[in-house]
Amino acid sequence: MNRIDQRFNTLKDQRRTALIPYITAGDPSPEYTVGFMHALVEAGADVVELGMPFSDPMADGPVIQKACERALKHDVRLTHILAMVKEFRQQDNETPVVLMGYLNPMERMGLQAFAEQAAASGVDGVLVVDMPPEEADEIAPLFKEHHLHSIFLVAPTTSKERAAIICAHGEGYLYYVSLKGVTGAANLDVASIERQLDSLRQLTSIPLCVGFGIRDGATAAAVGQVANGVIVGSALVSRIADNCEHPEQAREGLKALMSEMRHGLDAPDAE
Repeated sequence: MNRIDQRFNTLKDQRRTALIPYITAGDPSPEYTVGFMHALVEAGADVVELGMPFSDPMADGPVIQKACERALKHDVRLTHILAMVKEFRQQDNETPVVLMGYLNPMERMGLQAFAEQAAASGVDGVLVVDMPPEEADEIAPLFKEHHLHSIFLVAPTTSKERAAIICAHGEGYLYYVSLKGVTGAANLDVASIERQLDSLRQLTSIPLCVGFGIRDGATAAAVGQVANGVIVGSALVSRIADNCEHPEQAREGLKALMSEMRHGLDAPDAE
């Protein structure tokens, strides 16, 4: 069984909400990424999303765009990212790792080679932002062949008909984009999110995880009441950006924010 499925089964038994952090591989420089991944797990991460830096990250706001720029200054490529995952697996063979990014770098490597090497490195799932299920006829079978889950996005503006198509193809978990716009936006409407998730649950039984706008323990706790998982990216990447010259401080900043969110998610169950 894929690590993602195992993790969500365990969380369901424990009646806990998944905490899924995102960081950009190679930011602020490649030698710190694996340590950051371990720090996130130590502070309560259930799944780690690792961003594949790209020169035109169309779905990302300024915070993650700049993280991609910092990583690309070090010429971080997919081969380096897969090596990071492999190094992470030397100490942690249980935490699921999902690669998130855009199709171009995968095509440049070769889709077959990417699927083979990703699986061999210990990757569990891939979210290709610009690869909707209607256009995934070539890549999705390769992922399935190598036991990599294909994870898809659903937006507030997605029609029910199209959501049904996405749900039929999705694996591992569904990434629900909580609001219109790019990563780093704010103004969460939890009541609206709950209505949308209730509608999606009529279409699929896979976990529904919410990203965009999760920035602290309070927002994590609020969304965690209605979702199977919360995904946090820009708030963490900002901690790295604020401490580019002091990676150890960045690591402590990541752990502090993750611990706050973990407490926010777990506190309601403890009451």
